[in-house]
Amino acid sequence: MTSSAPSAAPAAPSASVLDLAPVVPVVVLDDAADAVPLARALVAGGLPAIEVTLRTAAALDAIRAIAAEVPGAVVGAGTVISARNVTDTVAAGARFLVSPGWTDALLDAMKASGLPFLPGVSTTSEVVALLERGVTEMKFFPAEAAGGTAYLKALSAPLPQARFCPTGGISPASAPTYLALPNVGCVGGSWMVPGDAVAAKDWARVERLAAEAAALRG
Repeated sequence: MTSSAPSAAPAAPSASVLDLAPVVPVVVLDDAADAVPLARALVAGGLPAIEVTLRTAAALDAIRAIAAEVPGAVVGAGTVISARNVTDTVAAGARFLVSPGWTDALLDAMKASGLPFLPGVSTTSEVVALLERGVTEMKFFPAEAAGGTAYLKALSAPLPQARFCPTGGISPASAPTYLALPNVGCVGGSWMVPGDAVAAKDWARVERLAAEAAALRG
């Protein structure tokens, strides 16, 4: 391993991240003050696993706040692309890690964290390489651009041991088709956290959209 885990990592989810809910909200927050009410709305709607992406300066504070104040949430960090990201997000209280892609160094750091993680893949060779490293749960990204349901269906016969969370371009209309595939545990999406609802602090709307997403099945 190229990175060691922090001495006090938070407890990992008892179940696979892929099995917590049919949809994992992918959240981008510009203001950490929105993190707690947003997370509470998502949890109330039935979506406990929440991926906060490291795309803004507020991300770490948002993860920290959700971890401390929303006990029903299983907050994770998305857009993890370095060992430093792993260290920082684990320290903030993240309970799972998601990357858009992976390298050997990043994979080692995520493994060493002790947390569940979903490394991103978009090709068969990447999937096989992860299986060689003992990793069977992955993020398929960018899902629609990389081949969508047809690609994942084609992978299911030769590589049935690989399970995926497809993310990227998925909508409420297309999600059930993904969820019907035997190698898909959940999908990632942002439609239940629209920017205008977050800006307006319309948490009731977020909860309603989350409930609709939680009801999706293949």
